Amino acid sequence: MEKLTFYAVSAPEKLDRIGAYLAERLSRDVVRHRYGNVVIAMEALDQLLMACHSQSIKPFVESFLHMVAKLLESREPDLQVLGTNSFVKFANIEEDTPSYHRRYDFFVSQFSAMCHSMHEEPETRSRIRVAGIRGLQGVVRKTVNDELQAIIWEPQHMDKLIPSMLFNMQDAQDLDSLHPPPPPSASSEDPVVLAESCFRELLGRAAYGNMNNAVRPVLVHLDNHHLWDPNEFAVSCFRIIMYSIQAQHSHHVIQQVLNHLDTHGRNTPRVRAGIVQVLLETVAIAAKGSVGPTVLEVFNTLLKHLRISVDLELGEGPRRASAASASSGRFKESEERIVQNAIIQTIGFFGGNLPDYQRAEVMMFIMGKIPVYGTPCHSMDTVRIGHQGTKRIQTMLLSSLIMVTSGFKSKTMVAALPPPFLEPLFSISLMEDSELRQLVLEILHNIIDRHDNRAKLRGIRIIPNVAALKFKREKISKQDVAFMKKHGQQLYRHIYLGSKEEDNVHKNYELLFTTLAVLTIELTNEEVVIDLIRLAIALQDMALANEESMPMVIRCGIMALVAAYLNFLSQMIANPSFCQHVNKVVELRSLDAPHLLPEHIFKDKCPLPDSLDKEDRSLYFQTLDIAECLAGPTYSVDRLSISYVPQVTDEDRLTRRKSVVDTISLQVDILPNNLPDQSQLAEEITFETLKKAIDTTGLEEQEREKRRQVIEKFQKAPFEEIAAHCESKANMLHDRLAQIFELTIRRPPPSPSGVVSVSAGHPQHQSVPVYEMKFPDLCVY
Repeated sequence: MEKLTFYAVSAPEKLDRIGAYLAERLSRDVVRHRYGNVVIAMEALDQLLMACHSQSIKPFVESFLHMVAKLLESREPDLQVLGTNSFVKFANIEEDTPSYHRRYDFFVSQFSAMCHSMHEEPETRSRIRVAGIRGLQGVVRKTVNDELQAIIWEPQHMDKLIPSMLFNMQDAQDLDSLHPPPPPSASSEDPVVLAESCFRELLGRAAYGNMNNAVRPVLVHLDNHHLWDPNEFAVSCFRIIMYSIQAQHSHHVIQQVLNHLDTHGRNTPRVRAGIVQVLLETVAIAAKGSVGPTVLEVFNTLLKHLRISVDLELGEGPRRASAASASSGRFKESEERIVQNAIIQTIGFFGGNLPDYQRAEVMMFIMGKIPVYGTPCHSMDTVRIGHQGTKRIQTMLLSSLIMVTSGFKSKTMVAALPPPFLEPLFSISLMEDSELRQLVLEILHNIIDRHDNRAKLRGIRIIPNVAALKFKREKISKQDVAFMKKHGQQLYRHIYLGSKEEDNVHKNYELLFTTLAVLTIELTNEEVVIDLIRLAIALQDMALANEESMPMVIRCGIMALVAAYLNFLSQMIANPSFCQHVNKVVELRSLDAPHLLPEHIFKDKCPLPDSLDKEDRSLYFQTLDIAECLAGPTYSVDRLSISYVPQVTDEDRLTRRKSVVDTISLQVDILPNNLPDQSQLAEEITFETLKKAIDTTGLEEQEREKRRQVIEKFQKAPFEEIAAHCESKANMLHDRLAQIFELTIRRPPPSPSGVVSVSAGHPQHQSVPVYEMKFPDLCVY
């Protein structure tokens, strides 16, 4: 061997003939099963290959690779392993010049086939598989750095390379169910570990243009082997992929998974849930680095599949009921819920890991997708999926918004709650569904509570010592002062309207109390404090007046909310006389009316009174007393005398159940049947009525008082409130006009072509001359 090596190095032009001779001898020995000679010939070829690095080695390599191919084609495992070892040695040699004509197609196919070996003996099977994986690793190392060998990344090769590695990475128990795996000491290397190492190396070398070809075979393999349900292996594969590739390529992988989810849009719920969970893993890793332009694409696809899932769950209900039993229907529904929960979790987790500027965009994007039943929505047909389907989608999207907004710390409220986000959110808060209102309030808490003070409140209660809770707070910024001036009335209005809903439960009042408390901690100055006190007194007056015939439990709940909040506010502004007034009312209530305190009314079996005693003023918070407590230069207590009036806007009409037309039609149906006799309508004229009619002094005093209140209101009330008052009057006029137009009979205008009238059962055609028609002045030219 030494002489042969010296001869070959001295006369490199002879290498070609040496290689051809050794190849011919080795082929003959393989056919005649002289395996000892085969081993000797391969050792000779290996040593010559390692020793000679001249330009003449190219033809010798062809003979060498031809011999390796001969060994791999044989049925003997020992020869296959021998050929693989030689190929790996060759793969580790760095060549000075690229090879233009050399191809490795055969080796990819053969090594892939060895990776799938199902030999009867476990030890031999493991050896063959390890050899196949090492061979593929050698092919990758030999070709991936050679620009002329980019062909290895083509689909026909990747479709063999990737599945071969994944096949060996699968759980040994699933893979070798028929053949038990060998003991650890029986083989020198574990195919699972080696395959994973090779897989990582291949993905680490993938360039920008090759990512799609590398990921697609993974998805196909998972489909073919039904590995989405259960999806533990799929999740581990994509973890390996995301940690192996370069960070800037991660959006390619996410895009591939999204496209794959689209192709499986109508597959079984568990398969779709498995793909979504894999997507969750990929975006969780990618969100920490560069996600690229696919952020909104991810959310768009997920929301589309959320809608598909709701369609499948609700749309197939009648067919399920007729074709299968109720239990199977519930099973199908619960499976769809798995998909929906996985999508919500993915949306929330991905959004929660994004930087703040992108998170704000995502919040706006999700808010734009929330449908309102009966109104046109660009993302879905709400009438087709029905009220129940719309509510389900609203609930799930709001749940995902809660996850996206958790931990969101914006420096200014203007940036966190822009009008295009705030107005639709408030619109949903007016819907007659307690669960949706709860979700909206939780979203507001996440955004407004920038110092995580909510946990210290621990529900709605009379807090004995607020200072002991040690709330974190900062002085309100100029931007936040401007925000409260612009949007404060909207916030108060939605708290006011939300507190009187008849389906409110304990949790609704807890969240309303938390909203008021968080506003007090984060966004209050002297002006806002007065506004919040006016709001609290207005809530108390609404519960006492009960103009809307609210149930007693709701009225008591509002009273308890006002008590808990004014107790909190008085201690937060540290005004001793205000605290004393609140404590006095609370103590009297605990003795005479415990149902007006949160600790009692929200218990399961709290006894309720038949009516609230309006005469006992000591049980209620009095505006004059509070004004005396706050008197001084700090607070403009004059504004406390002006009662709070909520603003009325168009969104009320969108979100309430009863429309103007419904109310009119109700009156038209009922009034004709229940009209009293004319005799009862006539007022009885007596001496007292005549006396009242003559005595006008009392009326003049009332008129003067009313004028004085109007002048005072316009002098002292904030501009927003005056605008709200005027707007409510304008809206009332608008509603009256709408009622009149609805009730009047719409007759077509006269036309020269004539009108059809019916007399004695026969239609008659009457023509109207043009000169007799009366046109409005503005229509005549």
